[in-house]
Amino acid sequence: MDEMGKALAADLDGFFPVLVDQIGRRLYWGLRRLCGDHQEAEDLTQETFIRAYRALSGYDSGRISSMTVEPWLWTIALNLGRNHLRDRSRRPTFVKLEERGREDPEPVDGAMWDRRLAHLNSHQKTAVVLRHVIGLGIGEIAEATGRPEGTVKADVHRGLNKLRELIEEEA
Repeated sequence: MDEMGKALAADLDGFFPVLVDQIGRRLYWGLRRLCGDHQEAEDLTQETFIRAYRALSGYDSGRISSMTVEPWLWTIALNLGRNHLRDRSRRPTFVKLEERGREDPEPVDGAMWDRRLAHLNSHQKTAVVLRHVIGLGIGEIAEATGRPEGTVKADVHRGLNKLRELIEEEA
């Protein structure tokens, strides 16, 4: 059982803003690492919470109290991300003449990590980001991605080995 699930079941409208506050930054930064773009990560984060709230509004309190909330949110976020990438690949690419908006509060080496993560396959990238950027456990990642725990462990292991090789080549 998940304490967040119990709190949401007891008072969805009262606890949902707390949920957004507790998980929102990790969700954003995980999506930022996975999609590589600040604006897309913001949009996907917001859409994840919108869909989660709508879904929770239709669930009975027993179902909500028995769920593990963070892996469930990541399932929504990863599905949205996959759909977004699929849809984006079908649209024409336009060249931006001028970039406006706020600066991405990304650490200085963020672009380097984006390049490194781009060398991993999608399963390895997702597993490494959820494990080492977000801090989810192997079981939670397996639940969020729908992959067996052993496969998730292998994805994390292989992804970290590939990153280690890339960093050694850079040095």
